[in-house]
This record gives sequence, C-alpha cells and structure tokens, in this order.
Amino acid sequence: MKYVLVTGAYGGMGLAACKMLAKNGYGVFALDKKVKEQTDGIFPIEADVTNEESLKRAKNVIEQTTKELFGIVHFAGVYRLDSLIEIENEDIHRIFDINFFGAYLVNKTFVPMIKKKGRILITTSELAPRDPLPFTGIYAVTKGALDKYAYSLKMELQLKDIFVSVLRAGAVDTGMLGVSTSELDKFCQKTKNYACNAERFKKIVDSVEAKAVPPERIAKTALRVLEKKDPKFAYAVNRNPLLILLDLLPKRLRFWAIKMVLEPSKRKK
Repeated sequence: MKYVLVTGAYGGMGLAACKMLAKNGYGVFALDKKVKEQTDGIFPIEADVTNEESLKRAKNVIEQTTKELFGIVHFAGVYRLDSLIEIENEDIHRIFDINFFGAYLVNKTFVPMIKKKGRILITTSELAPRDPLPFTGIYAVTKGALDKYAYSLKMELQLKDIFVSVLRAGAVDTGMLGVSTSELDKFCQKTKNYACNAERFKKIVDSVEAKAVPPERIAKTALRVLEKKDPKFAYAVNRNPLLILLDLLPKRLRFWAIKMVLEPSKRKK
C-alpha cells in the first residue's frame, strides 16, 4: 500500500482529497488540529502544522504503521481579506505561520520518509503567480512566497528523485470562502480608510464565490498528480477569466482600472 500524508485533512479540500485517495487504494494519514474518527483507509493524526514538536510526535505515530511515505499533500491554510495598513500584527504573523511556515515545517519533518519517485503537492492559489488585488494582499503574499518556495524545493528535491508540484486553485466551494466573506463583512464595518471601497470589493468577492467549484474537483487533481509518471510543476484549477484579463494589462492601466472600480465616485455633489 502507498501511504500519503494530507495536511488540513478535515477542511473542505483536504477531506475530499482524503476520501478520494482512500477510495483509490492509498493509505491516508489525515493530519489536522481537530480530527474525526478513523475510517477505512483514513488514519487521523492530530497535530499543529505550526508547531515542530507537534509534527515530530505525529511522525512518531506514523512510523508505527510505516517507515515510508509516497507523498505529502498540503491543504492546511487560511484565507484572509484585510487592509495592509489596518490588519493587526498578530494576524499577519498567524497567516504566515499557517500558510508558509506550516508547509515548510511539515516538509522538513516528513521529507526524510518519502521514497524515491515520491511526490509533494503544495496547494497555493491562482493569485500566487499574479499581482494581488486590493485587500487580498496579505493572503496573496503568503501564497506567492509559498509558490516560490515550492519551486525552490523542486530544484533541490529533484536531486533526490522526488517530484514537487503546486496546485493553484481558484474559488472552491468550501467553508473557507464563507469565512472570508464573514471577515470581509467585519472589515467593511471596522475600516476607517476604505469604507466605500470595501463594500464595492465585497460585491466582486461575492461574484467570484458564485463561480466556485466543488472540492471533489481539487481532489481529482491531487489524485492525478500522485498517479502521474512525471508530474509537471504547476496545476491550475478554476482560473478566473477576469483575473487573467487583468493580468494582461500593463501595470499602469491595471492600477487605473482597479481605482476606477473601487474608488468612490467624484461626481459633483
């Protein structure tokens, strides 16, 4: 049996992936801060991706079953929308700890267990290779850093015959999007600098969420990466056509377009 470690295993994408992989014959170590009861092929591992000692204990538990992993699939992450000049310091540290350093610590802990020709799949975002939109900055920066980290990791681990890929997912129908909308609602109420702008941006977020794909589509992509003989580096799922078009514009025109969409009207009173 091939064993795979999945982080963020009991979130929307993570749980869908765990079920998909178990259904296709993989032994799945489902790692998360809060876990559920063991089911066929899915072994819950309670651990915090931001705590190295917690991960070492998880490794000891896994080694009681197997000394070798075929792959690691990263889904642990948080989605935050906020202003870069108003977000609290502890919130910035938290999102970096989970989105970036969490993946780093997991890989540092478990890569020694991965066999040759094994795989690491890191979920970044469709925003990772793009320029951020207003109020998505902190999320985009963490995911952009994670994407660049994954590229650098691939450069190194190819020397050990281990494949590294990123999954750049667009909007996915999970609880995370609901949380992001709730946080944006709070931001619209508390901001002292962008009241009208935030309300307009919320309409854009709502329209993007309406085009979200089910987490099972992400799970199928994860399975495909694990079963590819020679997986490529980047896999995109549910790319937003408006973001693609915006990215084609010269930066000066892009800044102008966003300002026109989000800036309060300057018509005569």
